Amino acid sequence: MNTLANNSPAASAEEYPGPVAPELQRLARLSPRPTSLEQTGLSLTFLADLLGKHLANAGVLATSQLIDRLALAGPIVDQVLQFMRAEGRVEVRSRLGLDAELRYGLTDRGRLEAADALNRGGYIGPAPVTLSDYVALVQKQSVHAQFVTRQAVRDAFSGFVIADDLLERLGPALNSRRAMFLYGRAGTGKTYTARRLADALSGLVLVPHAIAVHETVIEVFDPLCHEQMAFLNPPARTLLDQGFDPRYVPCERPIVLTGGELAADMLEVQCESATRTYAAPIQLKANNGFLLIDDLGRQRIAPAVLFNRWIVPMDVRRDSLTTGKGHHFEVPFDLVLVFSTNLRPEDIADEAFLRRLGYKIEFTPIMPRQYRQIWQGVCAERSIAFDPALVDFAITELHGKSQMPLLPCHPRDLLGMALDRIAYLGGGELDERSLRWAWDSYFLHQGANEFKHADSNGGSGNVQS
Repeated sequence: MNTLANNSPAASAEEYPGPVAPELQRLARLSPRPTSLEQTGLSLTFLADLLGKHLANAGVLATSQLIDRLALAGPIVDQVLQFMRAEGRVEVRSRLGLDAELRYGLTDRGRLEAADALNRGGYIGPAPVTLSDYVALVQKQSVHAQFVTRQAVRDAFSGFVIADDLLERLGPALNSRRAMFLYGRAGTGKTYTARRLADALSGLVLVPHAIAVHETVIEVFDPLCHEQMAFLNPPARTLLDQGFDPRYVPCERPIVLTGGELAADMLEVQCESATRTYAAPIQLKANNGFLLIDDLGRQRIAPAVLFNRWIVPMDVRRDSLTTGKGHHFEVPFDLVLVFSTNLRPEDIADEAFLRRLGYKIEFTPIMPRQYRQIWQGVCAERSIAFDPALVDFAITELHGKSQMPLLPCHPRDLLGMALDRIAYLGGGELDERSLRWAWDSYFLHQGANEFKHADSNGGSGNVQS
């Protein structure tokens, strides 16, 4: 996962469909817009360095552009500019027109100061929020303060074929404040179910562009993890008594998904040495939201290392991190944590850790009735006629005679492959013959494990030179 800079947050955001005024008021109560330097919690010298880096990066900028880039109120930016002018770091450049606003550029001294600031930290973006302000905000909008109802869970799974008893276990687990452990053979729908479950966690939260820990700025907002929302008529930046702190981004509750790419360094503050920037670990990006560790046991980090890293945060709801400069700090561990695996639980975790997880939910093969429902749904999606006799053939002749259990993934995969063949042949019917061809192409033959790579003497194969 890469944290990407976003200096114009509303440019690609989705419009918020709900009642605008009440939501703005709620967010403004969570984090009011700072109107003075003291309310930002940041020092004048820190902001001067950040403003200098913006000018070094962009050249000459008008006051309004600096306000947008720093996400700070005009009076605060003016105070920083006055400080920098007094120190000889910025100068006023020519106006563009009689009524144009002042434009600022760096002096020779300002360029030296900006270069020094960039050597100490490469972050160039909106002003960060302080660690204490961030911790307080996470607690105010905790994901565990919102209890999910049975109806909300059923709404999240609307149109999805799932057993009622499984749904009745998932709902309480979502409210439990404890991690979930989903296990079962591949193709039983664990990942898809987890993603649907995350949809039940509705509501807007504020995510900071970055947080300041001492002099280290750690980027938090990540377009890959956070779905940014924009309001149709946000308060103007001149109305200092309205709106929320623009150093935060309004987002849907985060949904962070990671699988085989997960490595140990992704659990810690990540430092990019080339740019001297710092990015938040995945659990910090997922705060106030949902974190799914998929395909557990197949990551670049051993499950035991992952469990040992999070065993304390899971208990105390706080995580201990370290900046690249050696400063230790704590952040909330406020998320719904879900592990998913198709390996045997006892093979990847000891009994003590499994006990701490609380909810262990097994995913098993489905019943013929559910298989038919999924098959019919796939037919509707692909705009093909639903033939009850064809699905019965799949259940009795293909699955039954081979003793292959019915899994939720099979209807979509088998129908898709059969249609691939029909398209390749230039036409034809979706019948038992095309379905059997898909079956033979989908599953390994019983003796597949006997095949070996060609040896040093040449070997043989279907392709010859």
